[in-house]
Amino acid sequence: MPLQIPDSHKDLVDGPIYVILTTLMPDGQPQSSVVWWDREGDYVRVNTARGRQKDKNMRRDPKVTIAAVDPKDPFRWLEVRGTVEEITEEGGVEHIEALSQKYRGREYYSGPAGEERRKQETRVKVKIRPTRIVAYPTR
Repeated sequence: MPLQIPDSHKDLVDGPIYVILTTLMPDGQPQSSVVWWDREGDYVRVNTARGRQKDKNMRRDPKVTIAAVDPKDPFRWLEVRGTVEEITEEGGVEHIEALSQKYRGREYYSGPAGEERRKQETRVKVKIRPTRIVAYPTR
């Protein structure tokens, strides 16, 4: 049976909470980035641009951790350890646009600067299967 985020902490995934994604560098050192996330069924998802360090790290070693801290109560948090099961360009732009609406309330690629950025990067959607979930406090 797949691991599921407890109902008590789903708001940390469903709301616009900035999270830390940690991947592993080739030498084993952790590398962390602030990212947006969401969920799809039993998976959590993030989005990045192809060729960024986190993209390279996840393609080489699919083990990741995502940590979310409740901005209203820093002693309430969620950690999702998992394995990247898919990195795909398919739907990558649509996914970053949906995340941008969730987090910023506007298009990601808006205006001339956004259009230029869109031409320079290839968005990828990353699907992560949770292998361990820690929700604190437990209720």
